[in-house]
This record gives sequence, structure tokens and C-alpha cells, in this order.
Amino acid sequence: MFNFATFFAKIMEDTVKKNSPKAWLLAARPKTLTGAAVPVMIGLSLAYADLRTCGTFAWLPAMLCMLFAFIMQIDANFINDYFDYIRGNDDDTRLGPKRACAQGWVSSEAMRLAIILTTTLACIIGLPLIFYGGLEMILIGLVCVVFCFLYTTSLSYLGMGDILVIVFFGIVPVCIPYYIETRTVTLLVFVASLACGLVIDTLLVVNNYRDIDNDRRAKKMTLCVHMGANLSRYFYLALGIIAFLMGTIYAVGGHFLAVALPALYVVLHYFAYRKMVSIDHGAELNRVLGDTARNMFIYGLLVSIGILLT
Repeated sequence: MFNFATFFAKIMEDTVKKNSPKAWLLAARPKTLTGAAVPVMIGLSLAYADLRTCGTFAWLPAMLCMLFAFIMQIDANFINDYFDYIRGNDDDTRLGPKRACAQGWVSSEAMRLAIILTTTLACIIGLPLIFYGGLEMILIGLVCVVFCFLYTTSLSYLGMGDILVIVFFGIVPVCIPYYIETRTVTLLVFVASLACGLVIDTLLVVNNYRDIDNDRRAKKMTLCVHMGANLSRYFYLALGIIAFLMGTIYAVGGHFLAVALPALYVVLHYFAYRKMVSIDHGAELNRVLGDTARNMFIYGLLVSIGILLT
């Protein structure tokens, strides 16, 4: 069946000029920004709901948290693009979306400079948060930057990618914005951050599932490589279901819609799992990757709406 989106994407990629604005847009991977937005959105929604009756929600640090998350995500994408390229991982056998350095869209020298600029910009944006969250924000920011580099350069090769996703796309970006607004973190917020991390980890799992053979050849021992294809598919399905079940803790805070609305996410997640099973392997799994990214955003949206409306 003709896929217009795939056709249009190919046209876009075929007309890329080296180091052009289009090249940098592709290198930034704008579709991945939902992964940065969802946890911050949930953390801020919880803070806003809790401060409605006994406090004031501060919009400036909220915007800084979201902007910091966006820039750090772009920074991580640049780091991943550059270091995978110089290690020779993004060769002709790659099944995933094309990468800027490997395709010659962006020179390695320009990418190194971009990494310096985005890292510096993230630090500048995050620095004012010390006035709202205290000096400990400096340490948290430094940890985010350091692990942004360590993930691509070493830790992802040791099968630690899933743990880092749960920490840096779940616990940190949900709990820290909530802490900045309220100066505390409750059990409800912490469990919500874990659930969010599991949902976002589904994106990493389908990505690593698609690349099992390539990663095994590159000695990149992801969790999917350790588990094998069959168990990886069940793991993908289980992550979404467990995240939904963990979300029942929202009922403790009276956010009953935040429990009920994400049921739609579970349905969509199951359909993505069935598609993963039917495709089984190959570049066509990028369709499941797209569905997973969409489902991830829908989850964040439904949880946030559920929190704000109850």
C-alpha cells in the first residue's frame, strides 16, 4: 500500500543540502521531543492541581523546565548521531531512520560544535532554576548533562539504557518540576514518575527490538539483545500495561479521570504490540516506532487532562 508520509519523508531526505537548515532539522529529530515534553507535562500538571487550593503556580520556572527538557533532548540526539557515526554504527545495515552525520547531511566538525552549543544553552536555561529549587538544581543539571554523554558513549552498550530512560525520562523530569513548584515530592508523584518512565521506555524497546541483529554485531548488549526477540515483544507489551496499573495511584489524590482516560492508551499500545508481532523484523518496524511515539504522547496528554479536570 502506498504510504504518503514515507514518500514525503524520502523526498525531504533526498533534497537535503549539507549543513542546511533542513539538515539540522532532521538531525534534531523533532518527533522525539514528545519524549521530553510528556514527563514535564505530567509533573507540572500534578503541581498545578495541588497548588490550586493552597499556593501559587509559578509559570516562569515551568517554562524553563520544559525548555530545558527540549534542548537536552536535541543535545542527546546530536551526541547520539555524532558518536554512533564515529564508531561506525550507522552503516548501510541500519534499519532505523537515517542519521545526519552518516548521510553526510551534517559534517562531523559542525556536529561537534552543535553539541557544545546545545549543551551550553541547556546549562544557561537551567541555571535560573536555582532561584526556585535551590542550589541542588546545579547538581541535577550536571548529572543530566553527564549521563547524556555517557548513555551513547558507553552505558547503552552495557544494557543500561532502559534504566536510564526510567530515571531521566521518568523520575527526574516528573519529580523535579513538581519539586520546584511545591518544594516537596509525594509518593503519588514518585509512582507517577515511574509509570511515565515505563511508558517512554516502550519507545527504546521497540527501537532496540528492531536493531537486535545490528546491535549484537556491534557488541551493543541492550536489554533486547539479552532477552531475545520473543521475550522483548512481551516486555514491550508488559511495560504499557504495568504503567497503566501503576497509574491507579492517581485515585489516591482524587484524580479519577487520570486513572480512567489512559485506558485508551492501553488499547492503542496493544494494537502497536500486535503490529510488532505481525511485522516481526526489518525496517517496517519503524511503523511501530511511530505508533509508539504517538501513543506515548497520548498517554501524557490523557494523564495531564485527567489530573487537571479532577
